[in-house]
Amino acid sequence: MDQMAIENCSIVSAKESLPEFGINDRQAVFLPPLILPEIYRTKSGKVVYPAYTQEEKALHWALDRLAGWDLPGKEHVEEYFRYMYRRNFRPKTYASNLGAIYIFLTIVRDSGKTRLEEITKHDLEAFIEHEQDRGLMLSTVRTRLHCANAFLRYVIEAEVVSGDVLARRIRLKKPETLPRAMDPDDVKQFLSGIDNPRDRAMIMVLLRTGMRIGELLNTKMNDLHLKDRKIDIYEGEKNRQGRVVYLSDDAMDALKAWLKIRGVHPEFLFFAQGRKSMAYSTARLIFEQYIAKAGLAHKGYSLHALRHTFASELLNAGMRIECLQPLMGHTSLDVTRRYARLTDKTREEEYFRAMTIIERGESDGHYRLDHQVQAFLEEKKRFAEYA
Repeated sequence: MDQMAIENCSIVSAKESLPEFGINDRQAVFLPPLILPEIYRTKSGKVVYPAYTQEEKALHWALDRLAGWDLPGKEHVEEYFRYMYRRNFRPKTYASNLGAIYIFLTIVRDSGKTRLEEITKHDLEAFIEHEQDRGLMLSTVRTRLHCANAFLRYVIEAEVVSGDVLARRIRLKKPETLPRAMDPDDVKQFLSGIDNPRDRAMIMVLLRTGMRIGELLNTKMNDLHLKDRKIDIYEGEKNRQGRVVYLSDDAMDALKAWLKIRGVHPEFLFFAQGRKSMAYSTARLIFEQYIAKAGLAHKGYSLHALRHTFASELLNAGMRIECLQPLMGHTSLDVTRRYARLTDKTREEEYFRAMTIIERGESDGHYRLDHQVQAFLEEKKRFAEYA
């Protein structure tokens, strides 16, 4: 920012909310000027972040909120968030970690402890019980426990907290539900009602690539390679790992129809009217409207069901699970195997083949006993009772 521009700006308080980052005031966190340049506000009222990345904004947000709290070991929490920044954590991760650490350390403080060195395993158990008593979903409690554990591992490695706190990990077993895929007939019914070129292209790409909606909404025109029929995902939405996904014939047709009317527009492949990009809430609303139009609203399909449907259909078509894993962007093959339990056609066919034999009375297993042999064994048993 040049000197003239600076003179026309006023310094913004570090405690102001960061709407551009997408974090509301209820979540909202201080960054000393040692790490980031000052924030300015122009005469028009626009907030200017000189050279700020999303990660820098997130760190600024987190440390600002932390500065106003009375928590034991607050200086170690600040160090932990700087550590997260150095490790290039996702911006939204700061909010979930801060919330969990705040609740955990509040419980520690309310128990009469003023230093992190006093933390014991009992404090972690009290934290879990506190969250469960609030009636939170098990998945939410597990996520917050994971955040608290990550912070504790950091201060244990720094030799602030005793390693006994995490010596035996507390595991909350979550029911392993199957992925929610759309029925093939429902897919046909759903697609038949999508007539808007942009919406059809967006839905078809999700359905044929298995991309997460966040990944698709962040896709730029430079990431799309029509000649090679692929899209480059430079950073995965969930695990920050890049991958390449491929475009089927029907996805290509839908994309070409959209590109014909799209016109020249900055950067992003998909955008809402009057905007440079599209928000997740807009994409979800589009999906829900077409689901309702198809008469499928009662089935509970979500936008993410398109990703599950992609995986299920490929496995049903015979794709090896080892090939599906990188397409889905899973770091663990075990995650991809969940879809195999949903779609194992071989197992299904074997069941019905065997059941047909059983129903016809053609089964000839060794467990079947001759009636005369059975009668002999029963009489022998009766004699034994009077012996």
